[in-house]
Amino acid sequence: MPQFFHPSTNTIARVTIFGGLFIAAGLGWVVLTVNRSAYVNQATVTRNQPVPFSHKHHVQGLGIDCRHCHTSVEESAFAGMPSTKTCMNCHSQVWNEAPMLEPVRDSYQSDVSIRWTRVHDLPDFVYFNHSIHVAKGVGCATCHGDVDEMPLMRQQASLQMEWCMDCHRHPEPNLRPPDEVFNMNWEPPSDPAERMALAARLAEEGNVRGKTDCSVCHR
Repeated sequence: MPQFFHPSTNTIARVTIFGGLFIAAGLGWVVLTVNRSAYVNQATVTRNQPVPFSHKHHVQGLGIDCRHCHTSVEESAFAGMPSTKTCMNCHSQVWNEAPMLEPVRDSYQSDVSIRWTRVHDLPDFVYFNHSIHVAKGVGCATCHGDVDEMPLMRQQASLQMEWCMDCHRHPEPNLRPPDEVFNMNWEPPSDPAERMALAARLAEEGNVRGKTDCSVCHR
């Protein structure tokens, strides 16, 4: 029986198969890269708000503690958002006629809450509890970044599962003394040995263990 295909087609077939594998791997790499990018996870993206609230001014400039506005962060899953009355405690006296604060004054007078745009917005199938992280010694800056350096609030981390799991597998490097949780300027010891010793001690004192069971976050 005469040969139907030219012998060169064997080479073409091999090149096509191997080329297809490289193309599939390349497409997979592109998908993973895009999925980790700010385009998808919105990390480092500044959100527009009804009022341009500056954490840098209030935290770094005025020295206001996180808990002054986020009052429930130590007791509940949700850190809490300040009521308009909290804002007006100061702004009834300071910048009380500033045009940019008109939405705050309107909210106070009408008793209708300001519709802030949520910055750190987890999917509905993910459960996160602020209070347990605070109790175990995880500082605000660990997840939210250098908030005291942000004129406008942005999401610092990806908030993707692999980012959470990195910490849940090895929580020790992210621990700090309980009285330093809300200190935006706290730094761990510069000496590696001392830093590791502190991390181990804090994990032991706080009974911190890596938790990777699905039910920890997906309930």
